[in-house]
Amino acid sequence: MKEHDVVGIGNAIVDIIGRCDDAFLAKHACVKGSMQLVDEPAMLALYDSMGPGTEISGGSVANTMAGVASFGGKSAFIGKTASDQVGAIFGHDIRAAGVTFTTKPAPSGSAPTGRCLIFVTPDGQRTMNTFLGVSPELDHGEVDEALIKSAKIVYLEGYLFDRPEAKAAFRQAAAIAAKAGRQVALSLSDSFCVDRHRAEFLSLIKDSVDILFANEAEITALYETGSFDEAARKAQADTKLAALTRSEKGSVILSAGRTIEIPCMPVSKVVDTTGAGDLYAAGFLFGVSNGLDLGKAGKLGSLAAAEIISHIGARPEVKLADLAKQKGLL
Repeated sequence: MKEHDVVGIGNAIVDIIGRCDDAFLAKHACVKGSMQLVDEPAMLALYDSMGPGTEISGGSVANTMAGVASFGGKSAFIGKTASDQVGAIFGHDIRAAGVTFTTKPAPSGSAPTGRCLIFVTPDGQRTMNTFLGVSPELDHGEVDEALIKSAKIVYLEGYLFDRPEAKAAFRQAAAIAAKAGRQVALSLSDSFCVDRHRAEFLSLIKDSVDILFANEAEITALYETGSFDEAARKAQADTKLAALTRSEKGSVILSAGRTIEIPCMPVSKVVDTTGAGDLYAAGFLFGVSNGLDLGKAGKLGSLAAAEIISHIGARPEVKLADLAKQKGLL
């Protein structure tokens, strides 16, 4: 099997993105800027009440793998879809993005492919309502050991911790990667996800994680503090390498007593913040897996995040490798 820079394991989700105002969010009890899990009836009710939507394959780690491929990296994705039209869309899109995707769809009669209704307000903030469908039913039997061993870095999605089957797959992948001498990276995914699994996340981070990704809300939730600086100090003590994103304040990379501050890349207009963290991770993981210094890896993350928030959807619209070359980063 060919070597991969990064193999990601996460939820296979198709995003349905529509615009709305703050009144729509209030009416439907959606917390602005957050992600909440919904069941199928709630998802269908929201879908019926939203305006026109754009369907684009998403899923946090899947977006990151598409970003790695756009930088010219070799990436693969493990995630569960159903044998339905939405699942076919997801599989086509991720392969077309240059990502290896070989996970077999669930047989007919299973839960449908997951989807996420994303409401974008005029300020570019995104509020997500996620119906996971069949995606958390990924289990340890579907973790391709050869694929995991082929990766320099195995990237795990925190959202997968919500179901025991997926959690088992997650831990199995981390164990295979560690035994093969590969690095394990983790995204905390969402502050509510952190609240649900704080103790397990802390244990995993200390024992098994080489690279941690979190935004400001997630890292402060993890350490139960209102202070980003305090949370960063604790993260530095618990991790080998952490990349903490802070929206317009840029990002902070923590490594072995070093703190590197990376400014955000300027964007003429913020259109949709969906996927900003996912694409930051893509740039950073591409950089680290290809031996670039941490400062340059952070700048690639900022570049990818800036590209993604300049348009609707969480997959790059231009080749990130070309952008990076224009900026002298590759």
